[in-house]
Amino acid sequence: MNNLCADIGYRSVNHFGEELCGDHVDVVEQGDNSTVIVLADGLGSGVKASILSTLTSKIISTMVSEGMSIEDCVSTIAATLPVCSVRGVAYSTFTLMRVVNNEYIEIIQYDNPKVIMIRDGENYDYSVSEMNIGGKKIYKSKISLKEDDVFVAMSDGCPHAGIGLAYNMGWQREDIISFLEPISNVGYTAKTLSTILIDEVFNLYNKMPGDDATACTVRIRKREPVNLLFGPPSNRDDCNRMMSLFFSKEGKHIVCGGTTSTIAAKYLNKPLIPHMDFIDREIPPIAEIEGVDLVTEGVITINRVVEYAKDYLENNESYTQWSYKKDGASLISKILFEDATDINFYVGRAVNPAHQNPDLPINFNIKMNLVTELSDCLKKMGKKIKVSYF
Repeated sequence: MNNLCADIGYRSVNHFGEELCGDHVDVVEQGDNSTVIVLADGLGSGVKASILSTLTSKIISTMVSEGMSIEDCVSTIAATLPVCSVRGVAYSTFTLMRVVNNEYIEIIQYDNPKVIMIRDGENYDYSVSEMNIGGKKIYKSKISLKEDDVFVAMSDGCPHAGIGLAYNMGWQREDIISFLEPISNVGYTAKTLSTILIDEVFNLYNKMPGDDATACTVRIRKREPVNLLFGPPSNRDDCNRMMSLFFSKEGKHIVCGGTTSTIAAKYLNKPLIPHMDFIDREIPPIAEIEGVDLVTEGVITINRVVEYAKDYLENNESYTQWSYKKDGASLISKILFEDATDINFYVGRAVNPAHQNPDLPINFNIKMNLVTELSDCLKKMGKKIKVSYF
C-alpha cells in the first residue's frame, strides 16, 4: 500500500435557461482503498437529460462498485432507460474512472470527450483498447498511477464551448490541454481545477452556455494529515492528555479558541503572541505559538469556515476570498480544503461561560453543531475524518 490518495472534484454549468443540469457525477467508495467515479451526459438538456444522466451514473457507479462487469452495466442501462423518441438512443453517454488502491486507474469511455491525462505538467498519451458491447464502441484503459497525475473527464459541453463565438469549431481538445497543462502542477485541488476549467467554458459561451458542461478532475497526491484542536476538555484534569494526543500526531496543527490556545501554550511552555490586525472585520485576529502552525479564535472563525466549506461543495464562488485572504477562517479553509487529506478533530466539551450570555447567538450546541457540519462537509470533499471528544 502506497502513501497516495485520489483528490476528486467536479463542477458544472447548466444549459442557458435551464434549471436542471443534464450532466451528473457520482462518486462511490468501493471498500477502503478504491473509488468509482462516473460522469454521465444525458441526451439533450433540461429535465429529461437530468433524469437520464442521473439514472445512468447511479446504475453504473453502484454496479461497478459492487464488482459487476462493464458489459453487464451497459446492458442493464440499455434495458432500463427509456429510448429517446427523436434519436432512438436508450441512454446517456458516460465516462467511468475507477481508482484501485491508489495504484492504478481504469477508465471506461462511451461517447464522451476522451479523458485528458496530464503527467509531469504535460499531456500524457495513454493507451486505449476498444470493446464492442451491444453494438456500442466502448474504450477501456488501465494506467499505473504516479504522484501528481491529473485526469480530467468532461461532457461534450466543454469542447463545444465558443462555437461561433471565440472559435469556429469550438474549444478543441488540444486547446483544452494547452489550457490545463500550466495549471496542473501548481498545487490546485481537483475541485479548483474543475472550477477554473468550467469558468473558462462559461466565458467562452459568452456566459450563455449552449449546452450543459461538466468537468470532473481526479488528482493523485500524497496523504497530508492535519490536526485541529477546538475547545478545552470538559474535565480540566484531561488537559494534558488531550494536548499530548494532539501534539503527538504527525502533520500540521491548528488550535482554535482563546482558552484552548492558552492551554496549548502552557503545555508547550511557549508564549502566546496575539496579532492585533483585523484583516477581516468580522473575523478575530490570529495568534502565534511556537510549535503550532496556526492559532485562531474559536466559534466565529469556525462558523465562517463552515460557510466556505458549504460553498466549496456547491459553486466554489468563495474561492477568490479564502484562497488569498490571510484572516483565520481563510487560512484554516486553505489548509483543510487544499492541503489536508486526513483530518483529526480534537474537540473539547467544556462550556465557555462567555457563551452563556443570552444576548450572544452562541451556545454549546452551536459549537458542537459546527464541528458536525464541518466534518460532514469535509467528508463530502473526500477527506478522511476522525473526531475525538474530551
